[in-house]
Amino acid sequence: MNKRQLRNIGIIAHVDAGKTTVSERILYTTGAIHRTGEVHLGNTTMDYDPQERARGITINSAATTVAWRAHQINLIDTPGHIDFNIEVNRSLRVLDGAVVVFDGVAGVEPQTETNWRLADRYGVPRIALINKLDRTGADFARVVAMMAERLGARPLVMQLPLGQEAGFEGMIDLVSMQALRWPLNGRGQPELTVGSIPEHMQPAAQAAHDALVDTAVEQDDSVLAAYLDGQDVSEAQLRACIRLGTLKQAFVPVFAGSALKNKGIEPLLDAVVDYLPAPEDRAQALGGGDGFAALVFKVVHDEHGALSYLRVYRGQAQAGSMVLNSSTGQRERLSRVVQMQANQREELTHAMAGDIVAVAGLKGSKTGHTLCDPEQPLVLEEIHAPEPVITMAVEPLAREDQSSFSKGLHTLVDEDPSLRLSQDNESGQTLLSGVGELQLEVTLEKLRSRFGVSVHTGQPQVALRETVTRDARVRHVHKKQSGGPGQFAEVVLRIETLPRGEGLRFESEVTGGAIPREFIPSVEDGVRRAARAGVLADYPVVDVLVVLEDGSFHERDSSTLAFELAGSAAFAQVQRAALPVMLEPVMAVQVTTPLDYVGDCIGDLNRRRALVRQQDQVGNAAVIHAMVPLQNLFGYIGNLRALTSGRASYSMQFDHYAQAPTALVATA
Repeated sequence: MNKRQLRNIGIIAHVDAGKTTVSERILYTTGAIHRTGEVHLGNTTMDYDPQERARGITINSAATTVAWRAHQINLIDTPGHIDFNIEVNRSLRVLDGAVVVFDGVAGVEPQTETNWRLADRYGVPRIALINKLDRTGADFARVVAMMAERLGARPLVMQLPLGQEAGFEGMIDLVSMQALRWPLNGRGQPELTVGSIPEHMQPAAQAAHDALVDTAVEQDDSVLAAYLDGQDVSEAQLRACIRLGTLKQAFVPVFAGSALKNKGIEPLLDAVVDYLPAPEDRAQALGGGDGFAALVFKVVHDEHGALSYLRVYRGQAQAGSMVLNSSTGQRERLSRVVQMQANQREELTHAMAGDIVAVAGLKGSKTGHTLCDPEQPLVLEEIHAPEPVITMAVEPLAREDQSSFSKGLHTLVDEDPSLRLSQDNESGQTLLSGVGELQLEVTLEKLRSRFGVSVHTGQPQVALRETVTRDARVRHVHKKQSGGPGQFAEVVLRIETLPRGEGLRFESEVTGGAIPREFIPSVEDGVRRAARAGVLADYPVVDVLVVLEDGSFHERDSSTLAFELAGSAAFAQVQRAALPVMLEPVMAVQVTTPLDYVGDCIGDLNRRRALVRQQDQVGNAAVIHAMVPLQNLFGYIGNLRALTSGRASYSMQFDHYAQAPTALVATA
């Protein structure tokens, strides 16, 4: 296999857009499986976890490999629920391209926007599939317009649907200018047929083809010059221009389909091969050398031990070889190298640059760590997990389960970097923190099913933050003299407000040696230590700029410890002087409900301190967009189902921190 015959792609979307069904149809169409699984029947290949099958959602990203047109395609199916967004984050970090699936009825949904921004951050080229076009209310053109409006994308329409809703039978390929249909064959299976474009569709198809050509030829100056001179653009030239634009992310090719009815999968696979990048198209600058370098992007544990998923960026991963974990400085042995097919393993002797594989035998390697040749060390960019916004106290029901409880929780946190474990200083309780109720619920169910530990849980608590509302300045002198060497440090700190989401920044304006340079990092250490527990209720302090303006020192009695203590005490004083306030996480909520229940749903949201931003109508349903404090969303799904006879649904994702009401501060 030459280099250009490998594709590493992910399938990403909002929950229920049809990602896993698309993955199943890809496996079936490429011959990897001989019978398609269905999400609603709980028998899919990619959602193999018992909880995934029971809940009908993807929780863990699953990797598999298929072959199409002599190309190897490494495919990762990712979750769509916001609580498991770390899976999308770490997958996009190591993938070369992505297929973004849109629901043909709902269009661009909140989690799609989040995933799109992640793909932008990692510079991942994308193609789009507008799925479920056989459903009532599906509207291809509307979803294309939403992509431009909500995502800031430049959609490049590659196909036009043939028929609408229940009459959807296929699509017109605007590159080859042919009609693609999937009538049932003798075995009752849809089978691709290629024919001519229906006469009544020819004007629209020609106009769309011309628009496609006008946009695509911009990518190649020589093709553009010939086109402007009146020469025809060949199909091969057009495909080459589309590939160039896709790789440069100048536009996003958009395809049509219905994965459930197995319509549109073959053209989608062709597009993956034709337009998405090979590994060398997105090669990272790794410096000199050709030695092994890989990123650990996922760790899972089973009865055989830890299995670490790697993206190999350079060199080869040889089974049995010793490598350096440059993130920790420790050496590790790659006991075995395996190719994953969902939860099945295929033993390999080695993996090459561009491959996505799993290795057994790593002891201290975590998500985001770099493995490399000990003779050519380097560190790749890490994977950053989202900050938790919800915390729950947990303890085993049976005292004899304490050991299994501790081991199980640490294993699950090792697998999911968006989980955090801590201990309450006053009560000694174990605290489990995450990004949502469903994530914590799934984690505790894993603890029960995998480690045999049932737990008692406390009420979920929101992860509050503290900040300040005005600028302030303090001078603090730390002085201690009780026989022997003394301690002396004087600092002048200024605190300023920053925009939301900025965290804490520290700067020094000390001039003229008022404080020796070697002591300034100690002041910052003291400030950051104090900022981990603010003066209001011991929550982290965020969105502040702390400036060390001035100070003084003593030749004999000043030390790094003295300046660290001075920085810590001065920060507590300056925070009090700057009128501190509490911040609470606010979620962007989208409620989809039958029109009959809109008033009840909005009334209920208002009782939860919601700010209703927008209301749309999609088919016979209403979509309500609102900002709601997380504190008021616990148990919301039960209320929503009761209000709407179980007919409404909602999704939410963290949006921003906002000042909390006084009543909440009083109970924090």
